[in-house]
Amino acid sequence: MTSVPAHDPAHTGSGDAPKASNFLRQIIESDLAQGTYASRRWAGSPGDAAHHAQGEPDPARIRTRFPPEPNGYLHVGHAKSICLNFGLARDYGGVCHMRFDDTNPEKEDTEYVNSILDAIQWLGFHWNQAPDGSPASYLYQASDYFDFMYRAAEYLIEAGHAYVDEQTAEEMRIHRGDFNTPGTNSPYRSRTPAENLQRFRAMRDGQLDDGAAVLRAKIDMASPNINLRDPAIYRIRRATHHLTGDRWCIYPMYTFAHPIEDALEQITHSICTLEFEDQRPFYDWLLERLIEGSLLSAPPPRQHEFARLNLTYVITSKRKLAQLVNENRVSGWDDPRMPTLVGLRRRGYTPASIQLFAERIGVTRSDSWIDYSTLEGCLRGDLESQAARAMAVLDPVPLVLTNWDEVMGAGTLDACVAPVHPQQPERGQRQFVMGSRLWIERTDYEDTPPKGFFRLFPGNKVRLKYGHVIECTGATRDAQGHLTEVQAKLIPDTKSGTPGADSVKVKGVITWVGAHDGVAAEVRLYDRLFNEAQPDAGGRDFLSCLNPNSLQVVQAIVEPSLAQCAADEKFQFERHGYFVADRVDHQPGKPVFNKSTGLKDSWGK
Repeated sequence: MTSVPAHDPAHTGSGDAPKASNFLRQIIESDLAQGTYASRRWAGSPGDAAHHAQGEPDPARIRTRFPPEPNGYLHVGHAKSICLNFGLARDYGGVCHMRFDDTNPEKEDTEYVNSILDAIQWLGFHWNQAPDGSPASYLYQASDYFDFMYRAAEYLIEAGHAYVDEQTAEEMRIHRGDFNTPGTNSPYRSRTPAENLQRFRAMRDGQLDDGAAVLRAKIDMASPNINLRDPAIYRIRRATHHLTGDRWCIYPMYTFAHPIEDALEQITHSICTLEFEDQRPFYDWLLERLIEGSLLSAPPPRQHEFARLNLTYVITSKRKLAQLVNENRVSGWDDPRMPTLVGLRRRGYTPASIQLFAERIGVTRSDSWIDYSTLEGCLRGDLESQAARAMAVLDPVPLVLTNWDEVMGAGTLDACVAPVHPQQPERGQRQFVMGSRLWIERTDYEDTPPKGFFRLFPGNKVRLKYGHVIECTGATRDAQGHLTEVQAKLIPDTKSGTPGADSVKVKGVITWVGAHDGVAAEVRLYDRLFNEAQPDAGGRDFLSCLNPNSLQVVQAIVEPSLAQCAADEKFQFERHGYFVADRVDHQPGKPVFNKSTGLKDSWGK
């Protein structure tokens, strides 16, 4: 069987950019070449061995899955896993299952389910199409399989592979041993299968209190891998599940549920992060036992681990992100400073930029830190070719052209034009006017210019972009020394695009917005949320690393082309960077813009 050429979005428009490493492609291509999973059958839905035996040969060459727990919002680390699992399935003629690992009812909520589905679709992936392109649904929940999981647990008990332990949590901890000390057997380990089955059914029927007993796999208490020292596979938990309600008072442990879910769904490559590597022996042990009992079909899925995403100036712990939200340190899960996908989306990140980021950083088995500038660079690369241009003044001060009426005529407004995009003339032109009063950036004027300053100071000439050349004559300050107005003279016959426009040579060009048609706008200038590159490293209090200047809100003046723009529309504010009309607060006629990123890397400074 020949392999499918690897899809590489990182190469799109990037010339001879080196291909990012991805060892998982080698594993998949080897499995396809050897026919490792060629015997699999698919009965059209997840199920046990008998169910799939009635199906046809699996039309999907591989099956992967993205299995989040619905207990929070997805973040940029999840984006790497989403792009990896869905991308590999796409590239190798397979299917990626969308599965919710909803085995912990106390922390899960429908709100998170909906946000996760929305985020994945926004990223550009789906779960509703078969390999041949026909409609299909591959959306599942672990709770769909609770009945089978219970059946599997009873089988393990009857086969002598599981027992009910009624030690306290502290007693179990002590008996478990540590990395230097083997564990010791529980006094309940020698119970007969019949006794264990009776006690397990008592757990199921609510006859035991929460925490009074657990079901444990019977493997080896002396194993050097602590995860094989009779791990717990079922616990008593009286909690209402968001889908199954109060039907169950016992719930499977994640390490028990996950391999079963993979097997029922005929997953071939179960891809997870490195922290699950030491769980792989139990994953394999459990599936081998259930295949021996003819509950599941062979060949079993195989688990493969990769290094999780470590991004500088970011935390990805769901608990810590929830703390930021709950303590009102940010405005919500979609705060543009948050690394959540809803936050990145509101910040102005695009699906293409995040996919490109995931491709560029590659997939390895060694932990490393990725600089945030890499993500920022992917966004700039995507927006540069698509974002319309516009002029905006973020810290406005009036500029008065004192001879305007004399040169242009009293009350005259001079029509100016600029391209919507300088490399895409087909997108047309923006239109605005220049008059005697303009708005410019406060930082564009100095009484005494520092070395290399080519903007406005008394006696200096600059070009107003898309307009005329002016000569600065002075400025006015208030009693506290604050700049309140800049004055200048218009140089006749120097308008951009007209004959003789270059007759006066200048070194400086500044942006501006006309006082006659400028539009007031709220602009939110976002910076990194943390001052430290690794804010929670070494067990430190991550809250102590919060950047108090991570958000600055300014009242800006923007050109009239932005007056009626749509929410989520993206722009390059010339000189300033890339901005997006806020998805929540922006309204036509009352614009609100968020800064997405600068025109060049600002994270290394």
